[in-house]
Amino acid sequence: MASEIKKYPCYVKGVEQKYPNVAPGTPIYANAVVVDNIAYVSGMTAQRFDDGSCTTNTMEDQMWVALTKMKEVLESTGSCLENVFKTFIMLKDIKDYPVMRATELKFYQQYAPELVDCPPASTILQAGCLARPEFLVEIECMAVVERKRD
Repeated sequence: MASEIKKYPCYVKGVEQKYPNVAPGTPIYANAVVVDNIAYVSGMTAQRFDDGSCTTNTMEDQMWVALTKMKEVLESTGSCLENVFKTFIMLKDIKDYPVMRATELKFYQQYAPELVDCPPASTILQAGCLARPEFLVEIECMAVVERKRD
C-alpha cells in the first residue's frame, strides 16, 4: 500500500518558503508534512510568520511562542497538541534547560493537560547556534493525526 503525503507550507511575509520565492541560501521548508496518520512538524522558533522578525529575546517567551506555533501547525493538519508523542528541542545554551522545561510544563498545563501526566518522548540538544543568532530555542515534534482514545 502506498503512503499518502500531504504538505503544509510555511509562509513568511505572505511568501511561501520555496524556490524561486526565496533567495538562494534562505531556508525552505514546510511547517508540517503528514504521512499517513503521522504529522511531522518542522522546528518552530520565535520567528513571526507575518514579518519574519524574532518576537522576543527571553527563553521563556521564545519557548512559549515556539510551542504556540507548534500547536497551531498541528491543528492545521487536523491533529492536536495532546497527540504529540515525540519532541526534539534544540537550545542555543543548555543553561536555559530549567526555564525551557518550566515553560513547557506551564504551556502543557494550560493547553494539553494530558501531556503533563503522560509526556511525550523527548530529546534535548544544545545546538550552540540555531538558524539565526537571536533564536534561543527551536522545537519540532511528531504526532498522530487521529488516535484511538482509551
